[in-house]
Amino acid sequence: MTNEKVKDQEVKEEKTFNDADGNPSCEGSSCANVADEEQPSADTLAEGEAEQPVAEAEPSPEEIIAVWKDKYIRLQAEFDNYRKRTLREKMDLVASGGSDVIKSMLSVLDDMHRAVAASEKSDDIAALREGEKLVLQKFEEALRQKNVTEIDAQDKEFDPDFHEAVARFAAGEDKKGKIIDVVQRGYMLGEKVLRYAKVVVGE
Repeated sequence: MTNEKVKDQEVKEEKTFNDADGNPSCEGSSCANVADEEQPSADTLAEGEAEQPVAEAEPSPEEIIAVWKDKYIRLQAEFDNYRKRTLREKMDLVASGGSDVIKSMLSVLDDMHRAVAASEKSDDIAALREGEKLVLQKFEEALRQKNVTEIDAQDKEFDPDFHEAVARFAAGEDKKGKIIDVVQRGYMLGEKVLRYAKVVVGE
C-alpha cells in the first residue's frame, strides 16, 4: 500500500498540466527553470550596454562663459605685451638714432676745439678764416649724411609750408611776395621740416 502511494505521487509530479488552450503550463520548480532559461544574464546585459556609444554631455552656459572669458583675458594680455614691446622698440630706435647723430658731430666738435686753440696762438687771420670754413663744410657734410638739408629761401617766393615771415618791407613790385632777407636758416629732415626758415618778405 505504501509503495503504491509513493508511485502515485511520483507520477503526479511528472504530469504535464495543460491550460485552457491546450498549451503546456508550468508549476513549481519547472516554471522557475523556464524563467531562468528565458531571462538574459547580467553579463549579457552589461556587454550589450557597453556596445552602445555614450553621448557626450553638452557644456553648460557657465562653462561656455568661462571658456570665452579665459580667451578674452589671454588676448588682452597678448595685446598689452605687444603694445609694451613696440613702445620699447620705438624708444630704443629714437635713442640709437640720437646717439648716431651725436657721434657724427663729435668729430666736428674736435675740429672746432683745434680751430679755437690755433686762433689763440696765431695772428694769421686768413689762415684762421680758412680753418673756420673747413670746419663749417665738415659740419654741413655731416648733416647731409643724416639727410638734413637747408631750406632754400633767399629771393624765393614766400611759402608758408617752409618759411615763417617775421617782417614785411616795401621792396618794389619786382620783390613783392618774395623773400628779401633770411633772418634764420631753416632745415629739412628728408621731406619733413625740422625748422622753418625765418624770413623778411617784400611788399
